[in-house]
Amino acid sequence: MDGLEEKLGYKFKNIDLLKNALTHSSYANEVRSGFSSNERLEFLGDSVLSIVVSDYIYKHYPNMPEGELTKLRASLVCEKSLCTFSRELNLGDYLMLGKGEEKGGGRERDSILADAFEAVLAAIYLDGGMEPARRHVMNFVLRELQHTDDEVFKDYKTALQEIIQRNPEETVSYILTGESGPDHDKEFTVEVRLNSNVIGKGTGKNKKRAEQMAAKEALMLMGEEI
Repeated sequence: MDGLEEKLGYKFKNIDLLKNALTHSSYANEVRSGFSSNERLEFLGDSVLSIVVSDYIYKHYPNMPEGELTKLRASLVCEKSLCTFSRELNLGDYLMLGKGEEKGGGRERDSILADAFEAVLAAIYLDGGMEPARRHVMNFVLRELQHTDDEVFKDYKTALQEIIQRNPEETVSYILTGESGPDHDKEFTVEVRLNSNVIGKGTGKNKKRAEQMAAKEALMLMGEEI
């Protein structure tokens, strides 16, 4: 556990909290005696994560309306982000899993890694209070915010659709034309077509983002202000 504490930048007074945070239900159900799963900690960690992130973006984006604050928070605390954070800490290496979950690749399963990050956060909160928990979260979130731009909040697809609807005989479709990269870090390529003509292409870490980028390119090529 010393190696993990070093990665976390936090020394536990009660190391059992950290052990509990790393105990998956499959292991607790197999061993039973003396072990409880990290599910309750995950529940608490989810709330701690939400309040830390909400507090930060509320204070640092004073002119952002509620709807956009919600979108920004969701992008920062989604399963994909939490998995990335978890992998940076190599939490999968420290998890206690049941035999079946171990054989099934549980150490790399997105849902398990995301839950483990929240459980470890709760363990830090219970052991040291809100301030070390906040520091732990913000180590990751601040870096994530550096990669966040206005694209998160703009709906280019709707803007394009509103323009196309002026001509009822025209139809717009989005076609997935490629994907690359490992399962946990894929990149998707999408074409947007007006009838059968390609009017824009876009790439993104998920299909929705790729579609938005394709719509953005189409709008730019049409001379629309972005």
